[in-house]
Amino acid sequence: MERADAAGRGAGVRLLDVGPGRARVALTVEERHVNGHGICHGGYLFLLADAALAYASNSYGTSAVAAGADITFLRPVTLGTELVAEAVERAKVGRSGLYDVTVRAGDEPVAEFRGRTRQVPGLKAPD
Repeated sequence: MERADAAGRGAGVRLLDVGPGRARVALTVEERHVNGHGICHGGYLFLLADAALAYASNSYGTSAVAAGADITFLRPVTLGTELVAEAVERAKVGRSGLYDVTVRAGDEPVAEFRGRTRQVPGLKAPD
């Protein structure tokens, strides 16, 4: 899945760890991630959290996609900051999953994300 994720790779997302129902990904905030206020654009924080969700929800070997997600931005993130997003499965019922993702800069949470997923057994699995 990591090889097939052109969007994440293009943004600089790095997979750190993955296991059943969990994943950790990282991103270093570069000039391309900064908005007009000089802080990390919220879209990149969402993308990072969504990448963690994707790896965690696909960790069972059945293709899963996001069905919806919400994010709360807690504090601004500056250029050069190393971000780590950790996804944890909260519930898996049938083909539906619920995941919480915390995005941190060091020990400080900078965003909280809740994602809902749906397994799609007929969807081709990433190579």
